[in-house]
Parts: sequence; C-alpha cells; structure tokens
Amino acid sequence: MDSDPKVFVFDEVAKHNHQRDCWLIISGKVYDVTPFLEEHPGGDEVLLLAAEKDATDDFENVGHSLSAIEQMEKYYIGNVDMSTVPKPIDYRLAASQSVKATTSSAESSGSLLTLLQILVPLLIMGVAFYLQFYGKKQ
Repeated sequence: MDSDPKVFVFDEVAKHNHQRDCWLIISGKVYDVTPFLEEHPGGDEVLLLAAEKDATDDFENVGHSLSAIEQMEKYYIGNVDMSTVPKPIDYRLAASQSVKATTSSAESSGSLLTLLQILVPLLIMGVAFYLQFYGKKQ
C-alpha cells in the first residue's frame, strides 16, 4: 500500500471543471468533489466556479464548520504541486496602476487643454485684429 499521496500538476487538476468531473484545490490538497456537487448547501455552481484555480481563499472566506472540514477528507485524492499553480491576480495592484496611468494621462491632457485655452482666444483675437485693420483697406 502506497502511503505517499499522489501529486498533481495544476493543468491536470484544472481539466476537471464540470458537473460530471469536478476537482478543487484547497490548501495545496486536491479534492474530487463530483459526488458532493448536488449535496453542497451553497449549490453546485459555487464549487464549479472554484474549479480551475486555487480555491483556498474562497473556501476560507465562507467560514465552513468543523464538520464540513472533516467531511472534506473523504473527497481527498492527492496534493497539487504548488509551483505549477498560477499566482492569483492582485486586482488592487492592477487598479492602482490603472489609476496612476489615468492620472498621468489626465495631467498631460490637462496641460494641453490649458495651452489650448490660451492659444485659441489669442488666435481668434489675431484674426479679428487682422480683419479689423487690413480687411477695411480692400
């Protein structure tokens, strides 16, 4: 009997992402939750949405009971090689970079707008001056 758990790569686990075959990664462990989909109190959609990624944060944010955590063990099928799991996107970082880009873009367009607010009236006054003095002579 082999006591070492099977180790999966992320891409292999991610293929199991539908109702007839659903695996989840939680805290570095892989669970085949296919038989539990219909029983899950939050519905099967919650579990299906957690497939194809590391669902640890999703699982922990819900605040599962101790009995739910104990029940998970019967669905355990192995571990995931964490070096193969993609890093989650930090949307806060992406949003702050977007704000910086928008701010610098707004600052440069604000400078152009200020310049145009000065030049356009000067241009209009120049044309009016030209027409006033040189237009009458013809």
